[in-house]
Amino acid sequence: MNTQKSISPRAWGELALLGLIWGGSFLSIRIALDEVPVVTAVLHRTFWAMLVLWGMVFALRLPIPRDPRIWFSFLVMGLLNNVIPFGLMTWGQLHVESGLTSILNAATAVFGVIVAAMVFADERLTVRKIIGVGLGFLGVATAIGLEQFLTFDLRSTAQLAILGGTISYAFASAWARKRLGNLPPQIAAAGMLTGSTLVLIPAALIIDGPVGFDLQPVTWAAIAYYALIATAGAYLLYYRVLAMAGAGNLMLVTLLIPPVAIVLGAWVLDEELPPRAFVGFALLGLGLLILNGKFGRRRD
Repeated sequence: MNTQKSISPRAWGELALLGLIWGGSFLSIRIALDEVPVVTAVLHRTFWAMLVLWGMVFALRLPIPRDPRIWFSFLVMGLLNNVIPFGLMTWGQLHVESGLTSILNAATAVFGVIVAAMVFADERLTVRKIIGVGLGFLGVATAIGLEQFLTFDLRSTAQLAILGGTISYAFASAWARKRLGNLPPQIAAAGMLTGSTLVLIPAALIIDGPVGFDLQPVTWAAIAYYALIATAGAYLLYYRVLAMAGAGNLMLVTLLIPPVAIVLGAWVLDEELPPRAFVGFALLGLGLLILNGKFGRRRD
């Protein structure tokens, strides 16, 4: 039986910091998109983060994998955890508020439960999980707006793209558990970002053209934030919190991200979300708490 770790005050603090960092990433990405095309913006994210993490790997003198199968796993992980979700969500942010994007991003945990149940024998769907998943889907549908399912305009397409990114994250989590679980987290993250960058360099050149570096200071600041802090730094912090609090408690970070993104979007970008977005987030949050075991644990 899986056990739920308790969260120490230090773990709570680092979990809150992680939520704050990732919450700010939605604003920084949207700012960069004012001057940088979508694929190039994603390339900046993986390339600079990759350099930082490999620098740490060499500084710690960690052994570099030589098995081609591991590098293939890095490539697949890069596609599932970076190229596809970053690309879909970044494009989605051109047409969807950063706050709403962060709410939809919280569905990652819901889809993760479903994919894990499909792939792993020890992750069966219990009554508690089914209730949590159901509330999660209801929350997503409410946040998007049920009437959006009757039309198919650019905004609704962007929202579906963002959800597609969360599904890709869910499959990435399963792939990491099966193929990368025995590697040091610094190696796994650096290798994944290397695979992502190798795919994104030709994609950016073909889709966006040559990468331009003559950018406004605010754009470079946004890129530096989402690449160095919200990607390289956040990955390292993520694994620290995972070791301290466990995977179940780490899921709670998805509840901390949207409030940060919503406040920053309203403050800096003058975004205004409809009331249904907050109702949807409340339902989604309740579903995540149930999945986490904060409610209804005895029903398993």
